[in-house]
Amino acid sequence: MTPSRNRLRLTAAIGFISIVLGSLGAHGHVHDVISTNGYLPQWQTAAHYHQIHAVALLLLSLLAVDPSGKTRFRTTFFAFLIGIFLFSGSLYLLSYTSTKWLGAVTPFGGVAFMVGWVSLAFSLPKPQSKAA
Repeated sequence: MTPSRNRLRLTAAIGFISIVLGSLGAHGHVHDVISTNGYLPQWQTAAHYHQIHAVALLLLSLLAVDPSGKTRFRTTFFAFLIGIFLFSGSLYLLSYTSTKWLGAVTPFGGVAFMVGWVSLAFSLPKPQSKAA
């Protein structure tokens, strides 16, 4: 019952990037750009959701294989991954470039996050009843 190395590596990269982008928004050139154009709150929201879902991806990666070897949480994992790219990614780009049409992409990422959480609710195996 070992987790997928590829999922763990991808998750580690996403977590690393979330910290890098969060700190870039708090310091230096990126902070100067996004605070000047008024998009600092959007950057902070992007970093917040990115970091929360990076941790969720880590947990999913660690729990993805059950004792029978069957992979679980695949839909949840990919929905969260898509959510990070669409939701956080569009907000990062919007904040840095002030390209307003990117705001239209953000809700699709939010829907992907919601799909992921609903998928998680239905991903657990049904408990086996004990014979009397």
